[in-house]
Amino acid sequence: MGGGILFQGSNILMVNNSRRGGRTDWSTPGGVIDDGETVIEGLTREVREETGLAVTGWSALAYTVNVKAPDMDWDLKVEVHLAKGQEGQIVIDDPDGIVIAAEWVDTKDLPGLLNGQQPWLSQPLLEFIGAKVEPGHAFSYRVNGRDINSLDVQRL
Repeated sequence: MGGGILFQGSNILMVNNSRRGGRTDWSTPGGVIDDGETVIEGLTREVREETGLAVTGWSALAYTVNVKAPDMDWDLKVEVHLAKGQEGQIVIDDPDGIVIAAEWVDTKDLPGLLNGQQPWLSQPLLEFIGAKVEPGHAFSYRVNGRDINSLDVQRL
């Protein structure tokens, strides 16, 4: 999977995702990289599909996230990259039907927006934005349990 960090001044682009059971969460745009695509190719496609924006280039790897959830039998690996720039206007037309909104959010408001989100999503982004980790930092988590409302999440 790939995730993209896009800035417009002090604002960061966030997308609202519709999840099972009627839940929603906020994240940076991104998604599954298709067979035959590089992470950058897939990420560029995902950003365009989810937001209508065309990324004009990518700079260095921002960070990676690895989450192991043995009780749910899944293993998530995400590369998050920083966009150099983007063109166009926000248009939501996600073919997967997951992204229901996209907004430019002031980075000072990001902690409030991400309050209550899964730690593997919120912690890496907030630490990267706050310059608490070097670019390319690897974040790892282990998730125990099956109930989304009572998961035991451990940062490794």
